[in-house]
Amino acid sequence: MDRRHFNTGLAASFGAVALNSSLGGPARAAYRGPNVVIVRFGGGVRRSETIDPQRTYAPYLLNSLAPRGVLVPDMQIADIEGMDTSHAEGTINILTGRYAAWRDATQELLLNKIEPTSPTLFEYLRKAYDIAPHEALLINGEDRPQEEFFSFARHNKFGGDFRAEVLSLYRYKRWLYGKLLEENGSDEVLAGQLRDSIRKIEKHELPGRSPRANVRLDAFWQQWREDYRDDGFVNPRGDRLLTELAVRAMRKLRPRLMMINYQDPDYVHWGNASHYTRAIAIIDQGLQRLVNEADRLDQYANNTVFVVVPDCGRDSSPLKELPFQHHFNTRSAREIWTLVLGPGIDSGRVLDHTVDQTQIAATIGAVMGFKAGYSEAGAIDAVFS
Repeated sequence: MDRRHFNTGLAASFGAVALNSSLGGPARAAYRGPNVVIVRFGGGVRRSETIDPQRTYAPYLLNSLAPRGVLVPDMQIADIEGMDTSHAEGTINILTGRYAAWRDATQELLLNKIEPTSPTLFEYLRKAYDIAPHEALLINGEDRPQEEFFSFARHNKFGGDFRAEVLSLYRYKRWLYGKLLEENGSDEVLAGQLRDSIRKIEKHELPGRSPRANVRLDAFWQQWREDYRDDGFVNPRGDRLLTELAVRAMRKLRPRLMMINYQDPDYVHWGNASHYTRAIAIIDQGLQRLVNEADRLDQYANNTVFVVVPDCGRDSSPLKELPFQHHFNTRSAREIWTLVLGPGIDSGRVLDHTVDQTQIAATIGAVMGFKAGYSEAGAIDAVFS
């Protein structure tokens, strides 16, 4: 069967998984497997500036981290007609194990609102095991509100009951405006301004995707507010912000599955190549901090698998005025890589054959003990020890 189409045999064999008693079914099993941290080395990066020893701007990734696991230098995004090799699409490929597993959820001009149509890794995990919402986390950049929609799919057997929670500056502002409204409701002018701000945020949301009440997240954001105040001028910005959110989440929320969607290399679209290379170095520094934190914390030490993978590549034509585009399904925009390391994963290996981006989902399912039943590709079996 064509790998781009739904694997009906696999789908038929994917049995129903027990639901939590709060959802009307028997209790789910406690999760006792390893933690998984997915690092989207995002914003679109080429192999040459990341895993090429002569040209890398990510020395920690290549020289310190790769020897601890399996480096897959030849991962591909399939050459599908009409595909936009971009950030949202690549992230959904990773989360669902399927190509074209999304739909345009809005008809509004210049608004990019796509959402998954096949179950995400978060939903598979939370449907299979007794995992609290804050134990499945998506860490997003402040200027990509459309990526808030990747926390669950529009799917009749999964969906919002098994969603991930989202940490982002966008979510913090949403929480903060509500808190300020509670504190200043008697000031009619200020209250009106806050309601306007909340309405502007809600314009970016889709039906059924508003955040749900969560006391653990309330406490998380309250501590963030105490440390960084209300104005947004003190906290880290860009991809450094994502690292800070992720490290704090590991300490305070202890997620079992977490995806960090780094994005800053995409600023190269503004035309300055140093925006791209500097952003790669910042992700590399963030990755080092994440791994050091996992090695230090009891829940994560010797019990955490890291999966590092780009959302997409980039063009490499020297004839272009800006040879760093990625939207046109060119060969180099489809040429990516991955690194997998942690318990149960081989170490010190470089895989010598081609794998596909959609294999990530099944590989993580194999690590965590669930079947990514709607994935169209199998696990990367060669990474396991």
